[in-house]
Amino acid sequence: MARPRPIIFDCDGVLVDSEPLAARAYERVYEKHGMPGVHGGIIAQCVGMKQSDIIARIRELTGHQFPAAADGDIWAETKVLFTEELKPTPGIAAFLETLEGDRCVASSSSVERINHSLAVTGLAHVFGDAIYSSSMVKNGKPAPDIFLFAAARMGVAPADCIVIEDSPFGIQGAVAAGMTAIGYTGGGHTYAEHTARLTAAGADFVCADWQEVSRQLSGLGVPA
Repeated sequence: MARPRPIIFDCDGVLVDSEPLAARAYERVYEKHGMPGVHGGIIAQCVGMKQSDIIARIRELTGHQFPAAADGDIWAETKVLFTEELKPTPGIAAFLETLEGDRCVASSSSVERINHSLAVTGLAHVFGDAIYSSSMVKNGKPAPDIFLFAAARMGVAPADCIVIEDSPFGIQGAVAAGMTAIGYTGGGHTYAEHTARLTAAGADFVCADWQEVSRQLSGLGVPA
């Protein structure tokens, strides 16, 4: 029997419903350092990026130069919010329990943040050590580096991989890696143009919930 195609999951906004909390953390920390106005609309333009790229993008959009010595404040505030409020995306736990084949996480977040997110939402056991961060590669999303790295670590061909992503940057990276890309819009940060933007980025399918993801995977020959 053929081996099921491996699935590469983004973490934030796909496995865990973290983006609204992360946006709140950025707003709080920037205000703490005397730089107001970093609201959810600003952070929405940075979804899918790693922290250093988010800080650079906020500088482009607002002119705020965040002090490098305070980088740790962002994760500290985010960790507090995650510990108190972070939830898995609706239906993901049941989806993962029935999913067959290899799977991993490939995220722009730090390894510490990924592990904390999975631990507080009860999903850590599903992935074990198969956790890959953009900190492990040269270029963050939308470059394909993290996805190619994940495929290599799993010992599979990029063309066999299926990526599930919520951000246009992530979809672009998956497409650049030569992988099948599924867009996911079931997180709390979804917006009216979300599906259209994921499609424009190259998503093969866009799904609003995990039942729909299961149906699309079945069509690709992956039991889920």
